[in-house]
Amino acid sequence: MEFSVPIAGKTVGKLQVIITNLHWRYSGVTATNRMVAPKLDAMIEAAWLGTDAPDGIRRMGFGELLTLWMRRTPVVWHARRNNEMIVGVLLRALGWPLKLLFTSAAQRHHSWITRWLIRRMDAIIATSDASASYLKREATVVTHGVDTNRYAPPTDRAAAFAEGQLPGRYAIGCFGRVRTQKGTDLFVDAMCVLLPRYPDFSAVIVGAIKPDQIGFASELRRKIAAAGLQDRIVITGELPIEEVERWYRRLTVYAFTSRNEGFGLTLIEAMSVGAALVATRAGAAEIAVDDGVTGTLVPTGDAKALADAIEPLMRDPEAAHAMGVRGRQRVLDKFSLDAEARNIAAVYRRLV
Repeated sequence: MEFSVPIAGKTVGKLQVIITNLHWRYSGVTATNRMVAPKLDAMIEAAWLGTDAPDGIRRMGFGELLTLWMRRTPVVWHARRNNEMIVGVLLRALGWPLKLLFTSAAQRHHSWITRWLIRRMDAIIATSDASASYLKREATVVTHGVDTNRYAPPTDRAAAFAEGQLPGRYAIGCFGRVRTQKGTDLFVDAMCVLLPRYPDFSAVIVGAIKPDQIGFASELRRKIAAAGLQDRIVITGELPIEEVERWYRRLTVYAFTSRNEGFGLTLIEAMSVGAALVATRAGAAEIAVDDGVTGTLVPTGDAKALADAIEPLMRDPEAAHAMGVRGRQRVLDKFSLDAEARNIAAVYRRLV
């Protein structure tokens, strides 16, 4: 599994990388991990350990992991969760030649166990300057990227919208797990105000409803029914990633409504498909969005401010389209998946 990384005609270093995903539930962390892993594997020789392995990278079994015990040459163990750091620390204590790397997206003070684990890492990546500020140690900032080919604007947005079989001519979306932290209630409140004014628009909420959020989702449906908007605010539930991508391409406007967020990948996914963006100041919104140019930023937790920012885009879909074009270009310039992979690979090389 050893490999060489060519840079400008030269070979720089040799390393091995295990990209871990030791988690039973598909999450935003899993999604970002899956997207960048094949890009990394095209640059280096890497293996995926755990669930939800993407195409384009070799999957490592736990039996193969055992064969690395007492190996002389180092292997980079790339963790993104506490449990993955714990396993890496234990394996190294037992003789595995691991270099431990952790990627942190959280914008909050860490628990004592996370702080203890972070101190035992050989290197840290933070997905934003805000995330880095909570780590209490040196970190390399590498923002998430998006596959701009996979998340590309549709050739015909009107035809893409028609495939969704929604009323009207335009769609506004809010994606992510249906829960308070994601601000789904703020989106519903804003839509209950705006949709009666703009009959050409429908709204779609795409995301899983976990058992502990059934009551929250039921309250959202009650509000929607009370407003008489059952046909114009659709809650799809959890969908396969390919169907999520199709829903992105149907959007004219995207609302990022999180109250708090580590990064918020849906921000740059929506920008990449050319949807106009209104975003709360959570996660990476303030670094991803050029306020007033590639999107509009609003305070967190304020449904009225969200509605006030969305309304001009519903009033003028052409202006929304122009904002979407600018947003797409910003992603191409600053948030591509290729750039993310190159920057992560640079950290790998420093470790060995």
